[in-house]
Amino acid sequence: MEEFFWTILGRIASRDRLTLNQLITKLYHESLDADHDVGNFTSFLRVCCGRYLDLMARGEIATNESSPLSEVDADSILGRESARA
Repeated sequence: MEEFFWTILGRIASRDRLTLNQLITKLYHESLDADHDVGNFTSFLRVCCGRYLDLMARGEIATNESSPLSEVDADSILGRESARA
């Protein structure tokens, strides 16, 4: 199972031309900025993987892995999700 998560994280990183280490560092800093509990950072990374796969499955982000994730309109996605809730 762990290998699966590392593979997904690698795919996420490559979409924005980051190394896996750069992605992990970026997510760590974003987690700190959002006041998340970094005591369980590995769980946060798993959630990121699940969220990524779910967003692709629902058509919210392109399945074409050459499309940078940095170009995704996250505010629009969050707005649609909030409206559905």
